[in-house]
Amino acid sequence: MASKEPSGDHDHDHELNGTSGGGGEPKDGAVVTGRNRRPRGRPPGSKNKPKPPIFVTRDSPNALRSHVMEVAGGADVAESIAHFARRRQRGVCVLSGAGTVTDVALRQPAAPSAVVALRGRFEILSLTGTFLPGPAPPGSTGLTVYLAGGQGQVVGGSVVGTLTAAGPVMVIASTFANATYERLPLDQEDQEEAAAGGMMAPPPLMAGAADPLLFSGGMHDAGLAAWHHARPPPPY
Repeated sequence: MASKEPSGDHDHDHELNGTSGGGGEPKDGAVVTGRNRRPRGRPPGSKNKPKPPIFVTRDSPNALRSHVMEVAGGADVAESIAHFARRRQRGVCVLSGAGTVTDVALRQPAAPSAVVALRGRFEILSLTGTFLPGPAPPGSTGLTVYLAGGQGQVVGGSVVGTLTAAGPVMVIASTFANATYERLPLDQEDQEEAAAGGMMAPPPLMAGAADPLLFSGGMHDAGLAAWHHARPPPPY
């Protein structure tokens, strides 16, 4: 009858694990290796990984674009900006201007005829306004200018005629597209629809073709404007 020899390696493993061969309980003073215990937390290098960069390949149609425009001497500043808006089919918001102009026609309510014609050279102090490429509601298109004369006088008003550049005139402007017409204050029905989240966005106002009558002669006739909007404007 063959005798069973004790396994030295098996007993050695039990000793390393701090357990006895029979009971499986750790001995006093034994070192428990914990070979089956999983480490806590994330493995090294699993977080804070660099994210791939995001590249914008095209502009949003609703994004504003900045422009520095130079109007040549002898050209009409208002008509030049209006022509730019028609050709690019984008609205233009004039932020500022600098340069010298001559032959200016301004609307001033305090004047006897409400229109003042200025002759001579004037320095532009402030130039603001908006131009739309297509038919526009009354009052939404035009320029407002403040000028300084040679004797230090300051005059300003809405441009209703020519605004001729006596030299290069620099205009800082931004352009936009997909403008919509809104009448404020909102009606009670519109407010309820907006609160419910079911209000439909009004159609864009600048989707149609440009009206050649809009800026004829540098200014437009408000009665000729035909505007696309969610609700018809009141009669003027």
